[in-house]
Amino acid sequence: MLLFLRFCAVLFCLLLLVSLGLCGDPFTFFNWEVSYLTASPLGVKQQVIGINGNFPGPTVNATTNWNLVINVQNNLDEPLLLTWNGIQVRRNSWQDGVLGTNCPIPSGWNWTYQFQVKDQIGSFFYFPSIHFQRAAGGYGGIIVNNREVIPVPFGTPDGDITLFISDWYTRSHKDLRKALEDGNDLGIPDGILFNGLGPYRYNETIVPAGISYAKIDVEPGKTYRIRVHNVGMRTSLNFRIQNHNLLLVETEGSYTIQQNYTNMDIHVGQSYSFLVTMDQNASSDYYIVASPRLFNPAASWTGLIGVAILHYSNSQGPASGPLPDPPNDEYDKYFSMNQARSIKWNVSAGAARPNPQGSFKYGQIPVTDVYVLLNRAPEMINGKPRTALNGLSYIAPTTPLRLAQQFNVPGVFKLDFPNQMMDRPPKLDTSIINATYRGFFEIIFQNNDTSVQSYHLDGYAFFVVGMDYGEWTENSRGTYNKWDGVARCTTQVFPGAWTAILVSLDNDGMWNLRTQNLDSWYLGQETYMSIVNPEINGKTEMPLPDNALYCGVLSSMQRPQSHKWSFSHSAPILRHRVFMTALLTTVAIMFV
Repeated sequence: MLLFLRFCAVLFCLLLLVSLGLCGDPFTFFNWEVSYLTASPLGVKQQVIGINGNFPGPTVNATTNWNLVINVQNNLDEPLLLTWNGIQVRRNSWQDGVLGTNCPIPSGWNWTYQFQVKDQIGSFFYFPSIHFQRAAGGYGGIIVNNREVIPVPFGTPDGDITLFISDWYTRSHKDLRKALEDGNDLGIPDGILFNGLGPYRYNETIVPAGISYAKIDVEPGKTYRIRVHNVGMRTSLNFRIQNHNLLLVETEGSYTIQQNYTNMDIHVGQSYSFLVTMDQNASSDYYIVASPRLFNPAASWTGLIGVAILHYSNSQGPASGPLPDPPNDEYDKYFSMNQARSIKWNVSAGAARPNPQGSFKYGQIPVTDVYVLLNRAPEMINGKPRTALNGLSYIAPTTPLRLAQQFNVPGVFKLDFPNQMMDRPPKLDTSIINATYRGFFEIIFQNNDTSVQSYHLDGYAFFVVGMDYGEWTENSRGTYNKWDGVARCTTQVFPGAWTAILVSLDNDGMWNLRTQNLDSWYLGQETYMSIVNPEINGKTEMPLPDNALYCGVLSSMQRPQSHKWSFSHSAPILRHRVFMTALLTTVAIMFV
């Protein structure tokens, strides 16, 4: 009888260990080498940043709650950081890949990011976050799929296509950043790219011969999910496909009310997901177009258009004739704003969790703090043009904010960022927002510049509840959408206008709040939010990773990296060995 009881105990433990070993959230592993490549997107040879020899870089395809382990080898001639645009890296800002949280990866070194795509679905992208490197590429897509147990609010597409649209300069990213440092404007871009390629030769006068272009191959009658990311520097782009409707279904991790659009304004840093049915005749190929929007002055941008080709498998010939028209809104400044307002949250659909998105009733939560963040055109500070928020132009310290906070290093930053524009001259500072954990913030972005600004908050999705032209006042709250405003991570703010967002601060860490416009970001239009959970309750931020890099005043803590290291496939094997060791140990104990 005793032997039988021991056997039952062993069998129970075996089943328990097997369940623990097989039912955890999966890990997926990537080895990336970031290096310079020579390419000619606009017919001029130049240096671009590629990953594993590709420009754009590889797409990360994961599922809700998967753990991503991405080993990055920096083969550039300068330090590097990659950030994960829209991925919330919950409770783990150590992996966010911006200067406020991470020391850069030195040239010739590697560093491994490890984070979970916790409770997220949708379309996102990554890019290099420092030294103006995004102007040279280094970006790629991130797809986070629903778990099988969570229904998707539309039928399974016949294919999945990722498109990167961007403004582009033939000057190197180093030349561009030096121009900004010298106080010069970058001027208009040299072209618009699709997936790192120049325009199809739709007009022999405008587009020179010999330029490679993107061609998207499709089957007639099929429906494709097309994910579009504006990974450019500072140009809002209107996206459209000749004779095809764009059924919007998702943006930056939120399922939307499904509406058809003939075109969509996609601002810098934004991501959209459309269903497109190939329901046209195949007498010819079709144009896919991205053209500049809301720029100034209009005349100088003539002919600056990105064009790719949609190719049916039974197409009878090349695309020809005029491009599909952009919105005719020269005298209607509300067209683009009303389009943005029309994008609504699908409150009845589940997303990463089975409960409907609308079960989080954000409009009924009392606001704890209000910040009105105002930006203006670049202003002179210490003899150089700088951008600012509320009159403070951010200066990144040599020691990352989160590391300084971890090790109680004094004098690195101040927790005194003002909640409104101050009546004083603009100045350089490292001032950040001292936010309250589980607070509910109302943030109003007031854009007093002459160009569209995109704003992004790392670590979060926020609710876009209102936007309008003019100055925001407390009476503006009467126009807020408190029911189905879309939750996203990047929102546009039109020139001479405001945009209001609401955000629940439940993700502790140090989180970057910035403009996505690369030139304005580089010149200081950003800050951070410090969010600390004061309780030790299992929901605090994850500990400092063992492989953390040290710099600034903490440089003495950094150990040298004498050789390149690659985990290759050792990590899964290690997990298997740990599991088997625990299994055998349990068996041994049971029979002693």
